[in-house]
Amino acid sequence: MRIVVQRVKGASCVVDGIVTGKCDKGFLLFIGYNNNDTTKEQEKCLKKVLGLRIFEDENGKMNKSLKDIGGNILAISQFTLYADCKHGNRPSFTEAMEYNKANSMYLEFVEMVRKEGYHIETGVFGADMKISLLNDGPVTIILDTDNL
Repeated sequence: MRIVVQRVKGASCVVDGIVTGKCDKGFLLFIGYNNNDTTKEQEKCLKKVLGLRIFEDENGKMNKSLKDIGGNILAISQFTLYADCKHGNRPSFTEAMEYNKANSMYLEFVEMVRKEGYHIETGVFGADMKISLLNDGPVTIILDTDNL
């Protein structure tokens, strides 16, 4: 499982001209799954994402978590996080999880975040999404369960 965490002042997702999800100050998450991911990887990533202390405290140090600042989340599914560009210039996505299984995992992740008490909105799985964001910092963290 891979998650790209963007610290944002705001973000939104538009599909066919309709806003499907947005967040104010908080995290924009791009989430991708590979063929070996299970709920165990989701739990590991969830704990890490929610524990990240990447918001500034009163001394200007990155020391506060999403919960500390009352932030929220926009979560976007993104199979392209598993693009393999080793051979040629056209990416291969054979490592990316199959559509239906990945959708189930994504929905499970979103529900896990809600159960932790966070406000989370989403894009539309598999849709052509237009993502807008105002990156804060910028701060971008890449999490990969192979390295957690």
